[in-house]
Amino acid sequence: MRVRPIAGSLLTLAFAAPLLAGCSAADDTSPEPAEESAAAPGGEGEREAADEVEPEDSPAPAAGEVEVVETLTEGLDSPWGLAQLPDGEVLVGSRDAGTLTVIPTSGAEAGERTELGAVPGVSANGEGGLLGLAVDPEFETNGRVYAYATTASDNRIIPLELDPAAPEGQRLTAGDPLLDGIPRGQVIHNGGGLAFGPDGMLYATTGDAAEPALAQDADSLAGKILRIDPATGQAPEDNPDPDSLVYSSGHRNVQGLAWDAEDRLWAAEFGDDSWDELNLIEPGGNYGWPEHEGEGGADDGFRDPVAVWPPSEASPSGLAYSQGSLWLATLRGERLWRAPLDGTELVAEPEAFLTGDYGRLRGALAVGEDELLVVSNETDGRGTPEAGDDRLLRLRVR
Repeated sequence: MRVRPIAGSLLTLAFAAPLLAGCSAADDTSPEPAEESAAAPGGEGEREAADEVEPEDSPAPAAGEVEVVETLTEGLDSPWGLAQLPDGEVLVGSRDAGTLTVIPTSGAEAGERTELGAVPGVSANGEGGLLGLAVDPEFETNGRVYAYATTASDNRIIPLELDPAAPEGQRLTAGDPLLDGIPRGQVIHNGGGLAFGPDGMLYATTGDAAEPALAQDADSLAGKILRIDPATGQAPEDNPDPDSLVYSSGHRNVQGLAWDAEDRLWAAEFGDDSWDELNLIEPGGNYGWPEHEGEGGADDGFRDPVAVWPPSEASPSGLAYSQGSLWLATLRGERLWRAPLDGTELVAEPEAFLTGDYGRLRGALAVGEDELLVVSNETDGRGTPEAGDDRLLRLRVR
């Protein structure tokens, strides 16, 4: 479907350019290059109420609500990756500084920041740097998180062990790369999304490295969503091709990943001049780039998006699932889109919240039953920072 913008924001709480050659002007309006931003194996689930059992996949209401509960912290430096630790604390990565910070989200210390240290080898240039973060499902026993990082030669996934007893700023120990050799865009299209799926596998999004043909090249890791066994760094045996890390292909620059209540994988993708996309990811699916953008590619064997937006209203980076809806944090669009779902289809056209209130929105992270953490992103050289930027916000959503 073609999505029309919804006028205004439905809030329950009031609160206070063209690109370089080779990238579309639609991705951002800043003078620097614009930001860009597998169904996973799983079963059906049910949620028990006190006196009834309702399917988790019941339709979301057509209209939603967003309440800005609080600003947890201000003054973040080029925030990109967001990930939650088992104790509720949140990790925030600085794309440009290459550092990792932990922030409590509750209690007396909520919002206080502690720097854990710098990820070695990060080379921040254009859209590259310290990008996605993912917490190991066995974190409580191994203290491990993973970072997607741009180096001088490639993009790679680096395991990091956190030692809370070490001095502040020295609490990270980097291991050998789980995966390296992901093509690096010199300025744009490095992908960077990283998340563990319900199946315990690690999923990573890669950009086309500003070489669109690589997205259709089965031998290249560029322009793909990858599914990786974290124990080995190799392809799981149940990948579409058991000898390949590639889970889906034909992507221009995906950054946001999220799973819904039925463990289906969704991705938010930066388009070129015409359409940004929300895609339902199928194992082995080809999403068309650069042969096709937006809807209408099914006749050529490509997967069509579930929703599209003009890039001026989106440029989606973060993606989260909560309350039956997908929530897209957008850069150029400077808004939070809600896409309400009924299974794999939209209940209604997406609606926009926070439009222009906090500038460019980078990340969205579901925490708890009805809350999101959203980070703004004005300090990375592409926005127009004001006092307090960048912020980590707590939202209540419906």
